[in-house]
Amino acid sequence: MLSVQPTVEEDVLLNNVQLGRYTEIKAHSILEETRMGDYSYCAGYNQIYATDIGKFCSIASFVRINPGNHPCYARVAQHHFTYRRSLFGFGDDDAAFFQGRLEKMVTLGHDVWLGHNVTVMPGVTIGNGAVVGSGAVVTRDVEPYAVVAGVPAKKIRMRFSDTIIRGIESTHWWDWDHDTIRDRLTDFNDIPGFIKKYGQCQLQEDNP
Repeated sequence: MLSVQPTVEEDVLLNNVQLGRYTEIKAHSILEETRMGDYSYCAGYNQIYATDIGKFCSIASFVRINPGNHPCYARVAQHHFTYRRSLFGFGDDDAAFFQGRLEKMVTLGHDVWLGHNVTVMPGVTIGNGAVVGSGAVVTRDVEPYAVVAGVPAKKIRMRFSDTIIRGIESTHWWDWDHDTIRDRLTDFNDIPGFIKKYGQCQLQEDNP
């Protein structure tokens, strides 16, 4: 069972990472320069760099977030000897190159689901409640509660109507404490009832 302390399996590399409560990092994953909010998890064989992950995010196996790009246009050679210089005894690494990567943070909102083998490119923001289908390559921002898929990823549909989205957002359920979520767990199965009970706005039909 998960606990307040993060659960980290074997063969995981963490470098300058902040993990929230009830988080889980499955085996064979690498996370660097990343913050993961409460209850979020990655399912293994993940590579995540310079990413701000919200609460309750579900990251399937083999997901890659914020992969590094080779300087294929700016330099004669694309190979990483030009910036990972110390590996080859060529002096200090290219600090400006790595700082540029850090400045292109990826941001995941709350309750985001990334399917198996998704790639999220540098600088992308994925909004609350969004779904990214397996194998997608996300090159642009994804609006909250959108379902996207493909290479490059494109919007297929919205999960809910605008009214339902406003209602869910108004509850801020992701900020509830552990005991509150447990006590209200069955309410999550009834979307209109959930919004009526905990939302800050009244449900009304969207205009056609």
